Amino acid sequence: METKIFKSSVAFTLESGYSIENLQIAYTDTGFEKGKKTVWVCHALSGNADVFDWWSGLFGENQLFNESEYRVICANILGSCYGSSGPTNHDEFPIFSSLTMRDIVKAHVLLRRELRVSKVDILIGASIGGQQAIEWAIQEPFRIKKLILIATNAAQSSFGKAFNEAQRLALKADATFGNENGGKAGLKAARALAMISYRSYQDFALKQRDESDKVDNFNAASYLAYQGQKFVSRFSPLSYFSITKVMDSHNVGRGRGGVKAALSQIQAETLVVNVSSDFLFPLCEQAVICKHIPRSQFGRIDSIHGHDAFLIEYAQLNSLISNFLYKSKISKYSPLKLNYHEQ
Repeated sequence: METKIFKSSVAFTLESGYSIENLQIAYTDTGFEKGKKTVWVCHALSGNADVFDWWSGLFGENQLFNESEYRVICANILGSCYGSSGPTNHDEFPIFSSLTMRDIVKAHVLLRRELRVSKVDILIGASIGGQQAIEWAIQEPFRIKKLILIATNAAQSSFGKAFNEAQRLALKADATFGNENGGKAGLKAARALAMISYRSYQDFALKQRDESDKVDNFNAASYLAYQGQKFVSRFSPLSYFSITKVMDSHNVGRGRGGVKAALSQIQAETLVVNVSSDFLFPLCEQAVICKHIPRSQFGRIDSIHGHDAFLIEYAQLNSLISNFLYKSKISKYSPLKLNYHEQ
């Protein structure tokens, strides 16, 4: 799908006080047609604007979200290396190492206005995409009609921050990080760390099992090396550093009286989806979201694949979303029996 570029004629001011001159946002848009509902997709950490490519089990011909029924929009986030303003197309890296989630959403709002989208019928995101979506639904509560939040949270956990910091330490341990075309070894190591958090014990046990007499060259090791090398070929170390910091800034309650008060501002009918084996964004985090959004419904993907199940378990995801969109009754999920603390 063709990626378009929006270029702003005015400086874009960030929460940090920095300004981005000549801001550009890469995006895809299937186009307005009367009668079509607008679906806006917020992509995950290393995603791009072409949602029909990376989320093909939900978006595409003969899929739940198809061009004949929906106007589909997806914007590449600031800091990325897929066309939007980021450290790969601007000289000043400190600007992008100080990005926040609210800066990302502010750019989405700017593009929404440019595209003359007055209402977003369905706003959907998973992982960091869900973090964007929930923040946006608070910033513009009356413009978002339905909200779908998958494997995400209302505030980045200390556990998630620890994983992200470990990845940034791996990046900085590479002496070439920050140099032109440098940081590749660090990025490979960082991505290997991330892959552990994206999967589960059961997933590794099933897919990376070794022969019983093996003492070296284990399948798990070669899998991580392969995933890291593949990632290096398509992503930027500087962008990876920037976007992990964006995730760590995520806290909808900041300056709003806490998470509970912030979530209560959301007006959209909301589906909150948990992945049963996701230890990076566990059930307790979705419980907090579902408890405090006034019109919320809970769904669960049962899977051994961990956090990445939202890119794998399409049959379950399609069923959950279809039931949410086409059945008028909104059921309230009660997490009262769960052992969790308020954020």
